[in-house]
Amino acid sequence: MKLTLEGIRKDRDAFEAAGYKLPAFDYEAVKENTKNRPVWIHFGAGNIFRAFQANVMQNLLNEGVMDVGLIAAEGYDYEIIEKSNRPHDNLTILATLKADNTVEKTVVGSIVESLILDSANETDFSRLKEIFANPTLQMASFTITEKGYSITNARGEVLPAIEADYKKGPEAPDSYLGKVVSLLYHRYLSGQLPIAMVSMDNCSHNGDKLCAAVNAFAAAWCKAGLAETDFLHYVNDPAKVSFPWSMIDKITPRPDAQVEALLAKDGIEELDAVITSKNTYIAPFVNAEECEYLVIEDHFPNGKPALEKGGIIFTDRKTVDKVEKMKVCTCLNPLHTALAIYGCLLRFERISEEMKHPTLKRLVEIIGYEEGLPVVINPGILDPKEFIDQVVNVRIPNPFLPDTPQRIATDTSQKLAIRFGETIKAYVADPSLDVKDLKLIPLVFAGWLRYLMGMDDAGNPFTPSPDPLLEAVTPFVAGFALTDEPKDLDLLDKLLANDKIFGVDLHEIGMAELVKDYFAELSSGIGAVDATLQKYVK
Repeated sequence: MKLTLEGIRKDRDAFEAAGYKLPAFDYEAVKENTKNRPVWIHFGAGNIFRAFQANVMQNLLNEGVMDVGLIAAEGYDYEIIEKSNRPHDNLTILATLKADNTVEKTVVGSIVESLILDSANETDFSRLKEIFANPTLQMASFTITEKGYSITNARGEVLPAIEADYKKGPEAPDSYLGKVVSLLYHRYLSGQLPIAMVSMDNCSHNGDKLCAAVNAFAAAWCKAGLAETDFLHYVNDPAKVSFPWSMIDKITPRPDAQVEALLAKDGIEELDAVITSKNTYIAPFVNAEECEYLVIEDHFPNGKPALEKGGIIFTDRKTVDKVEKMKVCTCLNPLHTALAIYGCLLRFERISEEMKHPTLKRLVEIIGYEEGLPVVINPGILDPKEFIDQVVNVRIPNPFLPDTPQRIATDTSQKLAIRFGETIKAYVADPSLDVKDLKLIPLVFAGWLRYLMGMDDAGNPFTPSPDPLLEAVTPFVAGFALTDEPKDLDLLDKLLANDKIFGVDLHEIGMAELVKDYFAELSSGIGAVDATLQKYVK
């Protein structure tokens, strides 16, 4: 059996006999409808989009709620489209890995067109312009990672690719953001048509990040006379262009070999994963947990698809903010980061396995329930304690979910400020709370410093996960060894004062010395990480 349109037509009975749910809508009619009156285009054709948003749209198509499909575009790694989407007619196998060790298998076919976002690709870029010139287009959404919205480096300097596109103008930009804004400018030229630009990336106030990037390009092009002056007014008119906030939550690990073997056993051919020249790991299938949340600010100047009928929640900006802070600052992301750091140090290969370690399980329970929950504002639409209950008891321990500490440890320097710093700030701001009561958040900070040494608890070297600040922060621990001899911990002072990394100056709030003491114990010798955890996690 082959994962193509012809394959599922030819072997429909075999697919269904093997337990696969297949698209139940008229594919050719939906494809034609989408070509003529596109509603939703998504940039970033990665795993979470294929596992979540595309599946929601498929359900709506199956139910007859929608009669147009999705358009996927990729502006960073073109091989995703060339080597994954197009050879399989944009079909994906979604393997939903449930906590009861069962797998729900779905062939997702709601993506009816995939395009390469490359201004040098005349065919695809012309088609993208055609889509953006269509009055029916309601939203462009994004999962391009938080780094994808960056226009400056850590020193505040404009990135060279962005600077070059500022000078090129909207005709043929090369950067991801430049190409997106070029399409938006084409929509402006087509009659200042309204649209919602919806970031669905897992980062705080994601709509503002996208808005800032679009504004930077619009301002630069207008100032240089490369775009009409009114373009800047257009992108800042909320009745024409909106940048809603959103919160997304679905654990979607890299495609797993065990899942691939399971699907191959069903008789599905050509499932081999491909590692692109840009080191993107892609496969014709995605594996993901069953649980999913997508909460979006209800600000769509050209109307919106009926995604609420597929479980997506539309609400106001304040509620999105509360939900996002609940998840990112307390109920999930901090727990994941704590497990990622200590999972790498203790050589765990699966996050789920860490939850069998009583001390690590207790570590995240205390961080979530005891240190974080007191400062969480209940958003009303989701209960924080119930959310943590599900995370700790069902989601993270899911033995069938192939998520790794090493994946989650990626870009940790970019995560600490929001995942822990916001809780610390809330303690500082509340006279009824005392920062000194926070004992395990500092232990996570110290664990990260110990992680930066690139040596596990047995004294074996490991390579830290990719992080844009690795070269800047590893020198702070370069002089330390795994020994119980006295250490010059003052070498850490400048790093611990970095409020961009930790969210606060740890010296100013009185936490730096505790972090240093913890670090000294964690690095006091072989086995010190496990011993320190057992000592302080009661």
